[in-house]
Amino acid sequence: MYSLERPISLEQIVKKSRFLAIGVPIASELEAKQALAAHSHGDANHNCWAWRIGQTYRFSDDGEPSGTAGKPILQAIDGQSLDKVIVIVTRWFGGVLLGTGGLIRAYGGTAAACLRAGEVAEIFPTLEGTICAGFSDLAILKARLTAFEGVQVLSETFSGAGAEITASFPEAKLEEFARLVADTTSGRSALALK
Repeated sequence: MYSLERPISLEQIVKKSRFLAIGVPIASELEAKQALAAHSHGDANHNCWAWRIGQTYRFSDDGEPSGTAGKPILQAIDGQSLDKVIVIVTRWFGGVLLGTGGLIRAYGGTAAACLRAGEVAEIFPTLEGTICAGFSDLAILKARLTAFEGVQVLSETFSGAGAEITASFPEAKLEEFARLVADTTSGRSALALK
């Protein structure tokens, strides 16, 4: 799977209507909502969008006839095997009705052209796990976790005895990551998959 390396935009005029597509890499539904809020235009007639993160996806026609905008944008994302991305296509109506087929081509085509113009990077499947560690092991464990390639510490919850750390890591390195946790804490902590 691939995702965009950085945001990309592209503008097209289709029968006097202006279409502006913006593709943004995202890691969560919250980031998708933030990108949508940041890149929607209040003066436009329609801000249509679609996003995909793994098996989860959403799309919106934002007032256009059902199936003429959001679904074609999602198909543009899927057609280029992209993941963890949102595409927002904004339309300023130019006075010429495009019809159902014309809208599908305009929204899907603008989204696809935008995504083709962007730089992509391969993304690797990740897993999430939790680690319960005592205060005596915490500092060295966190240092080793952050030094491990591809690890992202998602949360840390403290208790009277230590902390529970939730982290994501590359699926392909599951055994190596679990061994790191056990070795760093001399077996006092273990990785539990979520």
